[in-house]
Amino acid sequence: MHSQESASQLNSSGMHCDDEVKSPDAVEVNTHPEEEYHPKYESEYINISVPLYQEYWMNSVRKDLHRVKQKGLSEFVASVHLPGLKTPPPSVPSSVSSPSDQQVKSYALWQELPQAKDLLNSLTAREIQLQEAMFELIVSEASYQKSLVVAVNVFQWSAELKQTLSRVEHHVLFSNLKEVCRVSERFLQDLESHLKLDVMMSQAGDIVLNNQKSFQQVYVPYVTNMMYQEALITQLLHSNKKFARILNKLEKDPLCQRQTLKSFLILPFQRITRMILLLENILKRVGGLCLYVSNVKEAIEAVRKIVAECDRNVQQMKSTEFLVYLQKFVDFRSVKSIPLITKGRHLLQEGPLKQLILGGNQKVSVVSRRDVYIHLFNDLLLLSLKSGQQFIVQDHALFPANVRAEGIKTEIFGLPPDSLLLHLTKNQNKSSTSIILAARTRLEKETWIKRLSSESKNEMP
Repeated sequence: MHSQESASQLNSSGMHCDDEVKSPDAVEVNTHPEEEYHPKYESEYINISVPLYQEYWMNSVRKDLHRVKQKGLSEFVASVHLPGLKTPPPSVPSSVSSPSDQQVKSYALWQELPQAKDLLNSLTAREIQLQEAMFELIVSEASYQKSLVVAVNVFQWSAELKQTLSRVEHHVLFSNLKEVCRVSERFLQDLESHLKLDVMMSQAGDIVLNNQKSFQQVYVPYVTNMMYQEALITQLLHSNKKFARILNKLEKDPLCQRQTLKSFLILPFQRITRMILLLENILKRVGGLCLYVSNVKEAIEAVRKIVAECDRNVQQMKSTEFLVYLQKFVDFRSVKSIPLITKGRHLLQEGPLKQLILGGNQKVSVVSRRDVYIHLFNDLLLLSLKSGQQFIVQDHALFPANVRAEGIKTEIFGLPPDSLLLHLTKNQNKSSTSIILAARTRLEKETWIKRLSSESKNEMP
C-alpha cells in the first residue's frame, strides 16, 4: 500500500526511531564502527558446518513438497500466511524434516550423539523419531543463529552501509534484529542445557514456554516493521545508488554464501512460523508413546498467539498508514472537520457509487445522477465528491450507530434495479438525512448493504 511513501511516513504512522532525529534526511556518519557480534554461547553439538538457515529451510521445503505432493499444500500455506503483510514469504514453509540430507557434519541427528548411541538398542523406531523431532529444534536454531549473526555483522553493523542511510532508515531497515539474535542465542542455550542434563529430551515444550515472553518482545515488533522494511529496500535500491552499490558488495561477502539482504531480513518471520510446525511434529510423535513430554500443546498455542499478535499489529499499521495517506487528500471544505487518524480506526470498504436525485413534477419524474465516493471505516462513514485525487466531503456520520442501509422497490420510482437507500440518522449537522445510491451490479449492492450493517463494524478488512 503506497509503498514508495511508507518510509517517509514512519513517524506519523506509529513507527519511531529509538534515537532522537534532528532531520530525517540527514545522513549519519559512523566514525566509530561497532565491534562484531560474537555470541556468548556457542553450540556444543552443532559445529560450524551447519548451513545458513536459508539453505537449511529451503532443503526442508523441497523435501516436504515432495512428501505432500499428493495431499496438497493448503494446510502449510494457511499456517504461515499473515494477511496483513504486503507480500507473503517467497516460498511455502515446510513441516519438520530431518537435516541429514544437508551434509551437516557432527551431530545432525540425535542418534549420532555419543551419549545417545548406547540407548538405541533399547528404544523403538518411534521413540527415536520423537527424540529426532525434539533435536530438530536445536539443529534448526543453531542454523538460524548462524544466519542472524551474519545479518548483524555483515549488514547491520557495516559502517559503509550506515553512512548511506539516515538514522530512521537504518532503524527501519534492521529494526530490533540484534535483540532477535540475542533471544535466539538464549533459546539455543536453554535447549542444549536440557540435552546436556538428559539425552532423552522431554521438555521442549517447557523450554519454549519459558522463552515465550522474550519471543513476544522481539518477534512482534520485528514482524510488524517488515512492511516498512520491504518498502524502504525497494525505495533505496531505486533512489540511492551508493546504497545499492555497497549492498551489492556486502552480499558478495563469503559469509553470506550468495544470499541477499532480503533473505536475511525475512528470517525472523520464517523462524517464528516454522516453530509451530516443529512443535506440531513433536506432538504428533508423542502420540501413543509412554515417554513423557510436557506442555507441547501449550507451547504450540503460545507461539500461535505470538504469530496472531504479529498479524494484528501489521493490520493496524497498514490501517494507520492508509489514514495518513488519505488525510492528505480529504477536504472537509464546507462541512464540520473531524480528525481522520484515530487509534483503532480501520477501513472496511471504499468505492464509488451514483447518487440518485429525484426531481420533476407530478406528471413527469426526473432522476439526475452524480458521482459520490464512500469511505466506510469501523467507526465512521465519509460521503464525498471525488475531484482528481481530492475527496471533498459532503457529509459524515458515526458508524454503525447513525448509519443504516436497505434495499428499495426501484420499480415504483423507475430507479435502476441495483439501488439502495442510505440513512444517516445523525449526520455532521446532527440532523437526519437519507439518500438514494445506485451500485453497478447486484453483488456490489448486496456487499454495500451488508457492510453498512452493524454486523461488520469490528471486522478487519
